[in-house]
Amino acid sequence: MRALRILLILVVILGGLFVIADRVAVHFAEGEAADKLKSTQNLASTPDVNIKGFPFLTQVAGGSLDDVEVGIKDYEAATGTAGKTIRIDDLKADMKGVSFSGNYSSATADSATGSATISYSELMKTAKSQPTEVAPGITARIVGLSDGGNGKIKVMIEGTIAALGIKHTVPVLSSVTVENDKVQVHADSLPRLGAAAIADSRIREITDFQQAVDQLPGGIKLDKVQAAANGVEITVKGSDVKLAG
Repeated sequence: MRALRILLILVVILGGLFVIADRVAVHFAEGEAADKLKSTQNLASTPDVNIKGFPFLTQVAGGSLDDVEVGIKDYEAATGTAGKTIRIDDLKADMKGVSFSGNYSSATADSATGSATISYSELMKTAKSQPTEVAPGITARIVGLSDGGNGKIKVMIEGTIAALGIKHTVPVLSSVTVENDKVQVHADSLPRLGAAAIADSRIREITDFQQAVDQLPGGIKLDKVQAAANGVEITVKGSDVKLAG
């Protein structure tokens, strides 16, 4: 009995030491991975990396991690226009099946899903905020974007009749979708901007617009989008996502 008790105590001690060593190793690996991501993805700040699953050391021995979560506070995505970017807030991605090279210089995830937010103020940079003539003597522009409820964006359109000096602001509820790596905003119905006949196409030059969101980390792509209180919430996904190397 005494020998058995000693054996059990040793097992518990060794098990505890293994857990401690495993947690120390995963903490170190998370820091190294975060630094690597910052440099390879040209990030302004160090991302959060959370390697999930236990034990970590046996995953490392197998050359693949089951589940890695990455969080990037602010990410400047390309827009397809030279020198112009759009800020994406709170980008979170869950990477599954992350394999890495022997010296950890490269890492690729089998799949990734995630979410992020584009604020209305960022999206407003794409909208036509400068007056555009939609009919003789009548100009229009977008003066604000906000949550319209039920997944819609409320677009505030200001129409101006120059001869009368009249400015008229009308709200327009718009649907938001994703198409070809672009966030598309499309008015559900068109506003009335004065008594003059205005072609629908001229109005839609103001109400409808799109914003490309390109070159996301690791090659992930836009999947879905919906309007929310603080901006449009996007979901992203990808396969064979290159995290480093």
